[in-house]
Amino acid sequence: MSQDYYATLGVAHNASPEEIKKAYRTLARKYHPDVNSEPGAEDRFKEVNAAYEVLSDAEKRAMYDRYGTDGPPGLGGFDFGGMRDPFDIFAEVFGNLGGFGDFGRSGRAGPRRGNDLRTSLEITFEEAAFGAEKTVEVRRQELCSVCDGSGAEPGTTPETCTECGGTGQTRQVQRTLLGSFVNITTCQRCQGRGKVVKTPCHECRGSGRGYATRQIEVAIPPGVDDGVTIRVSGQGEPGELNGPSGNLYITLRVQPHDFFSRRGTDVILEMEINVSQAALGDVVTVPTLDGDHQITIPAGTQSGAIFRLRGLGIPELRGNRRGDQLVVTQVAIPKRLSEEQKALFNQLAETLGTAGVIENKQSFVDRVKDALGL
Repeated sequence: MSQDYYATLGVAHNASPEEIKKAYRTLARKYHPDVNSEPGAEDRFKEVNAAYEVLSDAEKRAMYDRYGTDGPPGLGGFDFGGMRDPFDIFAEVFGNLGGFGDFGRSGRAGPRRGNDLRTSLEITFEEAAFGAEKTVEVRRQELCSVCDGSGAEPGTTPETCTECGGTGQTRQVQRTLLGSFVNITTCQRCQGRGKVVKTPCHECRGSGRGYATRQIEVAIPPGVDDGVTIRVSGQGEPGELNGPSGNLYITLRVQPHDFFSRRGTDVILEMEINVSQAALGDVVTVPTLDGDHQITIPAGTQSGAIFRLRGLGIPELRGNRRGDQLVVTQVAIPKRLSEEQKALFNQLAETLGTAGVIENKQSFVDRVKDALGL
């Protein structure tokens, strides 16, 4: 079920950025673990920070307003690029005011989630409609295959940091008008790892990582549209200190079709018929996503007439229903005529009368909107 971040912060859905930040500051101070020891305060602190991280970012907020935390139907939930450490968010908003900004973390630095990766993938109109199995090539950081990510030369091991004693953090007691606060910061010598590499790995030079190009198999669900982003969990870069890997986000680009276009789940096809077919009627064959299909053109058909082929459109992203195909006719007026054709048209013209004023009726655009139910 989608979380209500607005309710978490106690603000309206149209709240301004200033109102969101004000609400966050009030709640973050109230539930910070170093000032609130009540049961559940730390969990509430994390919820407040998660809500602020999304609602304070215009792009994340727009995505949340549209889909919630559940994400688009059939594509899984959003993690909005990976939730950051709540204490990091707190420190950004409050700064290190009298120690009130980076305290509250006890023990050594914990696991950190890896970076997300983003790429794009081009698919055909048909693949967007019916889904497909595709392969995406990504270049990403991975744990060094020589030292298994430790950063130390094989045969050696990292040593405990003498600066922080292996905790990964340094502590300072700071006295302010509000009392004494413990200011805990990441150890600069070991960067929070608690270990120091004395003999770096010859392959990765102590970083514990290297770049590799990988082929990732991706399942494209039926019914996706141009610009949709899908998530492949765990295919981003590896985390630090045994943290989980990030995700791979793939933005789909649908190639234009030679003659089909799309409106929601409906497929639109424009088809030319000649003046004889329009006047006398005919049975014609039209292409669809499911193969050729015959439709009957009644006598007297005008340009812009719309014929609906039910159930031959795009499948819904989630559900069993398919849209329709709309065939829009255009009467083709010949630009070159043989002498025989000219003579026949002249004979026909004598029986049809002269031009007249057309009454103000429904426009072609309005007819298309009616056909699409707009």
